[in-house]
Amino acid sequence: MITSSIPDYREALPAGGRLLGLDVGTRTIGLALCDAGWTIATPAELLRRGKFGADLERLAAFARAQQAKGLVVGLPLNLDGSDSPRTQSVRAFARNLAPLALPLLLWDERWSTQAVTRTLLDADASRARRAELVDKMAAAYILQGAIDALRWEPLEGGQ
Repeated sequence: MITSSIPDYREALPAGGRLLGLDVGTRTIGLALCDAGWTIATPAELLRRGKFGADLERLAAFARAQQAKGLVVGLPLNLDGSDSPRTQSVRAFARNLAPLALPLLLWDERWSTQAVTRTLLDADASRARRAELVDKMAAAYILQGAIDALRWEPLEGGQ
């Protein structure tokens, strides 16, 4: 199941559980994890992209090892909310994750890299250190936004 709807995604995860956040780039995939109670997201790993089959195997192994119950994939929309060629590429990547058999939420990531880069600049991180951290920190930023929405969006019927 692939969705952009928080209520639909929450329904697909009735027992909660750890979620895996992905910031999908052309050269790397930043990974982040949250706790089973959807409280906090933390940067995890940076995968260098190769052939998709190998990428899928590494993602599957990581998801299994971390007992992930769902995926949150950052969707790089244009500033006006429209799709771009990059958006279409990430949507195709998300569809190709179907063999993982995990619910997948597409989450607007328009400002994630900029926000993380600003934080790293404020921390006086070197250019090399920023390059090493930005993608997995962006994945954590994306995942945190999604878990905040999962926890705080009112349930159907105002409950």
